[in-house]
Amino acid sequence: MLSMKAVSLFMTATLAVGIISGCSSTKDTSSESDSKKTVIKIATQSPLSGGSATQGEAIKLGAQLAIEDQKKAFEEKGFDLQLVPYDDQGDPKKGVANAQLIGADKDIIGVIGHLNSGVAIPSSEIYEKYGISMVSPANTATDITDRGLKTVNRIVARDDFQGPAGANYAVNTLKAKKIFIIQDKTTYGSGLADAFRKAAEKLGAEILGYEGITVGEKDFNGVLNQASSKKPDLIYFGGLYAEGGIIIKQARDKGLDIPIMGGDGLDSSSLVDIAGESVKNVFITSVAGDATKTDAGKKFTDDYKAKFNKNTESYSAYGYDSTGVLLKGLSAAIDANDGKLPSREQVTEAVRAVKDYDGIVTKVSFDDIGDNTNAKVFIYKFDKVAYPPTQDGVIEKK
Repeated sequence: MLSMKAVSLFMTATLAVGIISGCSSTKDTSSESDSKKTVIKIATQSPLSGGSATQGEAIKLGAQLAIEDQKKAFEEKGFDLQLVPYDDQGDPKKGVANAQLIGADKDIIGVIGHLNSGVAIPSSEIYEKYGISMVSPANTATDITDRGLKTVNRIVARDDFQGPAGANYAVNTLKAKKIFIIQDKTTYGSGLADAFRKAAEKLGAEILGYEGITVGEKDFNGVLNQASSKKPDLIYFGGLYAEGGIIIKQARDKGLDIPIMGGDGLDSSSLVDIAGESVKNVFITSVAGDATKTDAGKKFTDDYKAKFNKNTESYSAYGYDSTGVLLKGLSAAIDANDGKLPSREQVTEAVRAVKDYDGIVTKVSFDDIGDNTNAKVFIYKFDKVAYPPTQDGVIEKK
């Protein structure tokens, strides 16, 4: 027979076990409740490896932060919002292969991407086939939206706006009259260079040369010798920072201390890492604005640094805003569907219908082919060896 002290200890222990069991039971119930939420996946497609990985990762991280910021709001609607990142490696074939996987995953309702227009164009044909809405934070080629695909949208300016904006600055502000153009023979690089060339010629500039290089090359002395012999007062490069940084450095080594200009493909901290001191007197047009110009943008850059221990890149905030636009459309489609999971087609229609979305860096209203009517072009100059460069102008469509 137990003593009163033993009985008391036994009852205390039993009570403690009961309390612990009760807590355990409550936690399990909550977990079961979470597991019952309908999963909705948002994919990103951008280069997470290779020569464009700096900008590609920025798109993915911006999207990740946007999804984390809105996860609770979608949980309240009964949905578990998840990010699924894909590495397109800056390769059209890889992008298309990934797009097929994305299309086959029925939980994926939309895509944020791409960085490279040459990857986005064939990949978006697959999204159209599966009815998956795409919102691009970076693609500038005119063919992105000119094909009239229902699923394809972008929040940044087109090359037929960016190229002429750069030409106008080169001729009228930098007073360039003799220009040598180099381009990387990609959809993006050649498209931007063509738009720049046509506009520069209309403004009275003489194009001394128009030469192509191959992505991945490291020695550009041949094309730079041609440029040097023509004695230009400005070199324009249509391409990305990996090749652009080397071209800038090798041009300076040849004594070409003239202004060098390029597009948003050069808008990366890696350009400074590659070019070093040579980056001074380099000018770029970019479809990406400076996030720190607004209070919301400053908060975003602080949150981004705290979360990822990285400084923002040009497309970090655009990855965030593109995701915000997609989620706005998704939320509207859910509400219109009586709170139930909408179809991909319903999401596609709701995203294209987005008007006056206030993002971190841009307001977004899509026209009938998916272009943002509020897109701008920004002019930057590198007057010191640091990223980001100094903003020297903003150009809006008239």
